[in-house]
Amino acid sequence: MPIKDKINAIATKIYGADGVDYTPEAEKQIINLTKLGFDKVPICMAKTQYSLTDDATKLGRPTGFRITVRAANISAGAGFIVALTGEIMKMPGLPKRPAAEKIDVDENGVISGLF
Repeated sequence: MPIKDKINAIATKIYGADGVDYTPEAEKQIINLTKLGFDKVPICMAKTQYSLTDDATKLGRPTGFRITVRAANISAGAGFIVALTGEIMKMPGLPKRPAAEKIDVDENGVISGLF
């Protein structure tokens, strides 16, 4: 199934969207991903956590909306394409030893290891 068909299926059949719009940048990225053979991998949709839309002001599973895909990036190690919608931001990855592991509280309640 082509990348846009997969994204459309997720948006319409699962999220209940009326359709999908793409920014020019997303269109170019999808063409390039297809040329590179990544059209065979699954899609991960990055959207607001508040609803099945790309609009943080809508809650739950509303009706009468379209989703805008602004970027499509490959996560080759994970084996999927991330379709970024709306204003969603990707979370940064953590290093092998996150800074939180260096935080400690001694017997006197003194905190160490903070930045």
